[in-house]
Amino acid sequence: MNQLHLPLLEVAVFVPLAGALLARRAEPDRARRVAMFASGAAVAASVAAWFDLAVLRAFEAHDGVTLLGWLPGGDPFAVDELSAPLLPLAALIYFLTILATLRTKSARFSLGMTLLSESIVLATLATKSSWGLLLLLAAGVVPPAVELRRRGESRRAFVLHMGAFLVLLSAGVATQQFDALGANSEAIGACLIALAVLIRSGVFPLHCWFPDLFERASFGTAILFTTPLAGPYAALRLVLPTAPGWVLTLVAVAALATAVYAAGMSLVQRDARRFFAYLLLSQASLVLLGLELTSTLGLTGALCVWLSVGLAMTGFGLTLRCVESRVGRIDLQRYNGLHDAAPTLSGLFLLTGMASIGFPGTIGFVALELLVEGAVHSAPTIGMLLLLTTALNGVAVMRAYFQVFTGARHAGTIDLRVRPSENIAVLVLSLLILGGGLAPQPGVASREHAAEALLEQRASRGEPDAMDNAAAGESTATENTQPQFLPDHSSDRPARALVLQ
Repeated sequence: MNQLHLPLLEVAVFVPLAGALLARRAEPDRARRVAMFASGAAVAASVAAWFDLAVLRAFEAHDGVTLLGWLPGGDPFAVDELSAPLLPLAALIYFLTILATLRTKSARFSLGMTLLSESIVLATLATKSSWGLLLLLAAGVVPPAVELRRRGESRRAFVLHMGAFLVLLSAGVATQQFDALGANSEAIGACLIALAVLIRSGVFPLHCWFPDLFERASFGTAILFTTPLAGPYAALRLVLPTAPGWVLTLVAVAALATAVYAAGMSLVQRDARRFFAYLLLSQASLVLLGLELTSTLGLTGALCVWLSVGLAMTGFGLTLRCVESRVGRIDLQRYNGLHDAAPTLSGLFLLTGMASIGFPGTIGFVALELLVEGAVHSAPTIGMLLLLTTALNGVAVMRAYFQVFTGARHAGTIDLRVRPSENIAVLVLSLLILGGGLAPQPGVASREHAAEALLEQRASRGEPDAMDNAAAGESTATENTQPQFLPDHSSDRPARALVLQ
């Protein structure tokens, strides 16, 4: 395997872990500085790993110098074209959330636990081993559970759902690895893992823990646990390569139903946190839906939507969090009229909210267009329901905007203007959202390469649906209906062919 020039993956994983140990016993101001440095170092290391992989012109690479080479199987961390942009995305989400956290929130938002969570998430995204993913996904549920206990909130819904998720995931991985059921082990294991993924992704009717977490945990912790999309990542690594076609179909149907259901629920929420939870659930379900289309175009769209959801929904959530830190829990049953008091937050709310639903000029527009195009080629009904979901989400975002920022004149003596750190956090995300919308070509090309590799891996296992859909994707690439921003790689296509000639 190719080697990175520096141990960048271990730096990205272990620096936040060391920061968590230092921040735990430090005074608030020093803990904040430690958290900023550790999280910023993780962002720099993960971006450098992505750049190094591009320089190597390799699909996959691991650290050349490693501290974990003594483990069975060698170094567990590796970066490939799939995880390369996901690592800096997750690190950036954590860094900007810490940056936007006011000092007055330090008692309710543990920086040490946040850094521990970041280390676990980055290790998860840098691991391809089934057992490694299982252990890290299990570790990832600990920080939110600890916070719920510390806040004195009920943990029943969260613990029950995450417990079921871990039991099913463990059973599925064990069934596949130990060949416990003979010839059917791989299919049965894939079914168990798929069900676990549905629970972790909050798919209806196994979604009760999702809005409950936003209600009971701190807003920042809930955002950090949900926006990296650990459920879809587990689906990519553990379900898509081996699952029978009918399993992928069932997952896609469940994800589509959840997207429509959550979009409708976001329209009628009375609390801003629950509104955000259902909006995020609807958008994340679109990613899970696209991952199961098993066509080049659809999977490329899903991977692009993944990046869009990560950036746009994090920015949207941080904007809501900034508003909430000033006025308390936001009631969507009345007009709050905060526009004149906080015009910057008003503009950022509208920008990030529109980006989350694929407004033209934002990163979500190209991503959603690719996903809809891929869905229509699979089944026109799916495309129609995707458009319905997007329309409902758009109405929900505008309704929330009017309820929060218009309709009344805010009367209060508290300064609601944005603090510099908050301004930097949301503006960075806004620039990435607009930059990805105005220059989508590099991101789309990267995601297409990753999609083709995933389908090639599935086709190599002899799955007929993967090979048929890959062939359909190839033929689609020559049609006039192909989106113009999807790059043409006809010159190097033979080297990356998806169909066995």
